[in-house]
Amino acid sequence: MSEPEPKPFKPEGPARVPGARAVRPKSAATVMIIRRDGPKPRVLMGKRHGGHSFMPDRWVFPGGRIDRADYRAPFATDLRHDVSAVFDAYLKPGKGRALALAAVRETWEEAGLLLARPAPQRPAAGPWREFIEQGALPDLEALDVVARAITPPAVGKRFDTWFLVADAERLMSLDRQADCGELEEIAWVDFDEAQALPLPQVTRMMIKESVERMRDPNRPKPFLRFKDGGMRPSHL
Repeated sequence: MSEPEPKPFKPEGPARVPGARAVRPKSAATVMIIRRDGPKPRVLMGKRHGGHSFMPDRWVFPGGRIDRADYRAPFATDLRHDVSAVFDAYLKPGKGRALALAAVRETWEEAGLLLARPAPQRPAAGPWREFIEQGALPDLEALDVVARAITPPAVGKRFDTWFLVADAERLMSLDRQADCGELEEIAWVDFDEAQALPLPQVTRMMIKESVERMRDPNRPKPFLRFKDGGMRPSHL
């Protein structure tokens, strides 16, 4: 059977320099934190600064690139075995945990929220210093994998992003620090409200995926890749 035609896709972000080789995507992770304490489930989203070269003024989930420090950061609980198995099927040992830690760290840096458990305060250095000084360590057991998406080759700034999900009940507190880093605004929005925001295309797809996963938690996890000018979705 012949391979289906790729779905058309409009690249977002700065275009690749004509004639240049495709940029290697940087490893990243983002987390959808969902509250269920109201009439409708709500997801945490933040607005990117208008000065960013990549997706300015768009609403996104907190997250970002993996840092070398994420490979050795301490944690209170580890990934569940089923979640770790999804990572390990595609990545070198330890990288899945580092990606999960990156998502937790970025949630603190961008949204001022701790997906963590209380822990004795301890000295630390590097990007994890402020997180650990809060008397907290990451709660990786709270995370599940939703999907993976790789930015198309036509874009000059590319990411290989793992989309994770966690319940807001696993946050140490819903009260966040005032300084939210690079996210200009932070809001809890229901899924209908989220679809009305200016979203990156992949974020819009993940909102829809989250709704479907609430109906069927066992549905396959999407893996979005690009080839021959279009998107060829598969599953993890």
